[in-house]
Amino acid sequence: MAAVTPYLLVENLTKSVGSKVLFSNISFAVNKGQRIALIARNGIGKSTLLDILMGKTDYDEGKITWRKDLKVKYLPQRLSCEEAMRLLGDKAKEEDFKKLSGGQQKKLLLQQVLDDEPDILLLDEPTNHLDLETVVWLEEYLNNRTIRGEKALTILMVTHDRYFLDSVCTDIFELDEHNLYTYHGNYAYYIEKRAERLEAQQAEVEKARNLYRTELEWMRRMPQARAHKAQYRIDNFYELEKKAKQQHQEADVRLSVKSGYIGNKIFEAKDVCKTFISPSTGEEKVILRNFNYVFSRYEKLGIIGNNGTGKSTFIKLLLGEVPADSGTWDIGSTVRFGYYAQTGLTFDEGKKVIDIVRDIAEVVDLGGGEKMTASQFLQMFLFSPSQQYDFVGKLSGGERQRLHLCTVLMRSPNFLILDEPTNDLDIPTLNVLEEYLKNFRGCLIVISHDRYFMDRVVDHIFVFHGQGNVQDFPGNYTQYRLEAKSKNSERNEKASNSQSPIANNPKVKTEQKRRLSFKEKKELEELETLLPALEAEKASLEALLSGGATLPDEIAQASKRYQEVQEQLDIAEIRWLELTEIEN
Repeated sequence: MAAVTPYLLVENLTKSVGSKVLFSNISFAVNKGQRIALIARNGIGKSTLLDILMGKTDYDEGKITWRKDLKVKYLPQRLSCEEAMRLLGDKAKEEDFKKLSGGQQKKLLLQQVLDDEPDILLLDEPTNHLDLETVVWLEEYLNNRTIRGEKALTILMVTHDRYFLDSVCTDIFELDEHNLYTYHGNYAYYIEKRAERLEAQQAEVEKARNLYRTELEWMRRMPQARAHKAQYRIDNFYELEKKAKQQHQEADVRLSVKSGYIGNKIFEAKDVCKTFISPSTGEEKVILRNFNYVFSRYEKLGIIGNNGTGKSTFIKLLLGEVPADSGTWDIGSTVRFGYYAQTGLTFDEGKKVIDIVRDIAEVVDLGGGEKMTASQFLQMFLFSPSQQYDFVGKLSGGERQRLHLCTVLMRSPNFLILDEPTNDLDIPTLNVLEEYLKNFRGCLIVISHDRYFMDRVVDHIFVFHGQGNVQDFPGNYTQYRLEAKSKNSERNEKASNSQSPIANNPKVKTEQKRRLSFKEKKELEELETLLPALEAEKASLEALLSGGATLPDEIAQASKRYQEVQEQLDIAEIRWLELTEIEN
């Protein structure tokens, strides 16, 4: 049987920018049906690699081979208005692209590349600026999309959205220390196997260091002693020296910044109303309607909702950047806001990174008598000493956002407001930020489409449903999603039961109020059989994914099934609890 030709074959690819090597002699293939996530720290070259593959950027060495007659589509992280117009074609003439929000623009561009039915799709941060509803829709679309009747959509994407990555991707490519590592599984599988790789590498480095000490003693002896030894031993020494001095750049970073003292009074919203009138249609858009809320000390609030429902406007009302139509915001005297805006900051391109921070403070107060220089503080934000003296103009989009975050936190605010802070940040930076926010001794409001991030840092959420309807939910995003699904199921069941004579008889309802119906008893029995079966299947899938001997296609199917099983377990457990409470 003839070998299957890969859609894309990359051989010994090398790319440098000035003296900085992004990747060296990397090779990989993309095969039909694979959905691959490309992961790396900011500035390592993720977007550059995609641009190289599409012929938009040159490279130093290597070979790139695309299979003939493929339809390839690429959606970069950022497009100029002119580039967007060319991509949209005729669709750009039914609406004014510039007037759309960032999320609406992204959704329109995504829809265009998907409607073109490509054989292979390259996406750079596809979930940035999208609302949660659209992200979930995109997950389902990419998982279920068929091309010409065959389920064969092939994807190579850059993403830091860990839930999205887990749900959609079958394989992970990691760029690290100029090399490329491949993992045939989802994000959870990648985390486990990456830890094993780093542990093995560290063991090799330690072994090399021990041998290096022995060889160093020999090299330090008199030159005459070396003259009689084999030249290969001398050559090997220098190779050994390189290996012994290897340091993995991903240090165990812990961000620790003092938050200023904050009193018991934070803010109180009293009957706040805000409405916009569309200048083109005259349509009324309600943001808040008689909104009342007392914000508590150390509260950590997440805000979710579709694009256009008023999430960012809510923040601007609180900060006083947009006036309310009526009502008041009563803010405590000790509150000191730190605001991370979705649009980022405009930095002087000709300034060095270290100077941006020094312009704010030469020394940062961490609290408890501990202080840190501007350079040390930047290292906490994963800027190496050499990077600190780079010009801002050389930074990647993610590195600029990281610098923006650094300038916000170094002022020691006691009330952080973060509007889409995860856009463009890499996963190592997100992990550092999440740990910091979990331990932050102040107040927090965060708007984000990143469900993993929200689940880790907030204790309750506002759900903006639109037209002034703001729901306060006491839990994180996943808990909200599960309850919403459960309520939807209950509504469907009540609608079904309301058609029966029993459901319409108030006397029967009263008598059976505390008892399970026949249907519910049967459902409970089925759940008590289903739950152990799902637990067993989950354990089996975990063993399969961690075994390391399974074929890529089987791993992809197992990864997808694992997500389905986990979701079914969550829903089944909630329903089982509800039914057992009624029974007892």
